[in-house]
Amino acid sequence: MKDNEENNSDKYKRQAAIALSAYGIDENALPKIVASGYGKIAEKIVRLAFDNDVKVREDKELAQILAAIEIDSEIPTEAIVAVAEILSYIYKTNDEYKNES
Repeated sequence: MKDNEENNSDKYKRQAAIALSAYGIDENALPKIVASGYGKIAEKIVRLAFDNDVKVREDKELAQILAAIEIDSEIPTEAIVAVAEILSYIYKTNDEYKNES
């Protein structure tokens, strides 16, 4: 039992990353988790995002919560406000980027 508890606490100390599906205003569904991982997998997720000009926002607590959700699941209702704030940030950043071009 102790080993399992230690493994779980180590898991939460490592970097976590998640990727959400694209989400449009006209869609009824919530964004879905399309990739999730800890440690090296998290690093790969972040690297792929940067390599493909996908906006990244750091929120360690939210990443830990969402990384525990199964892939291809909608985000939980408890995380909607936090995810909405992140999406708002990303949309605003994208608009600023388009206006500079």
